[in-house]
Order: sequence, then structure tokens, then C-alpha cells
Amino acid sequence: MDYIKAFIIGGFLCMIGQVLIDKTKLTPARILVAYVVIGVILGALGIYEPLVDFAGAGASVPLTGFGNCLSKGVQEAIDEKGFLGIFIGGLKATAGGITAAIVAGLMASCLFRAKDKS
Repeated sequence: MDYIKAFIIGGFLCMIGQVLIDKTKLTPARILVAYVVIGVILGALGIYEPLVDFAGAGASVPLTGFGNCLSKGVQEAIDEKGFLGIFIGGLKATAGGITAAIVAGLMASCLFRAKDKS
């Protein structure tokens, strides 16, 4: 049942992104940024965590989950370090994901060659 919940919630988040790409003039980059910002806002308001508890990876893996992780990291760092936590909390909480993305991009660039569109 956990897989089904994750599939439905994750698929719904992806479907919204695809509809925005197809039906609006928003660029994919703006939609991705909007997803992260929405995740930060929902995480800061405490709305996103129940969704993660319900859907698991279906809610924590998409970019909204990254935004939620950022807000949670900032909140925890503010509690520990005060004002300085605003600047270091988000990076500390998401360092693993950022590192994985950089390493995956490096590996892809080493394995594949870019080609001209012509």
C-alpha cells in the first residue's frame, strides 16, 4: 500500500508540472523553482510533513520535498545556532542531495558526449 500512495502522490506532483509545461508559457526552470519554493512554504507552515508521512518517497523525492528539507534544516539550525542558522541550516540539511546531484551530473558528462542539434 505504501508504494501505491507514493505513486499516486508523486505522480500527481509530476502531473501538475507537466500540465504547467504544456498549458502555460512558464519555462521548466521556473516551474522547478516554483516547486522548491512551494515546498519551502508548505514545510515552514507545517503542512508538508503530514504529506511526507502519508506518501513517503512520493512526497519527499520531488522538488517540493527538497524545499521541505530546506525549511526543516533552517528551522532546526535556528533553534541550535540562532540567527546564523538562517544561512547554514538549508545547506547542512540538503548537502547529501546536492552532492549526489553533482556527482551524477559529473558521471553523466564523462559517459556521454553532447551533440549539436543540427
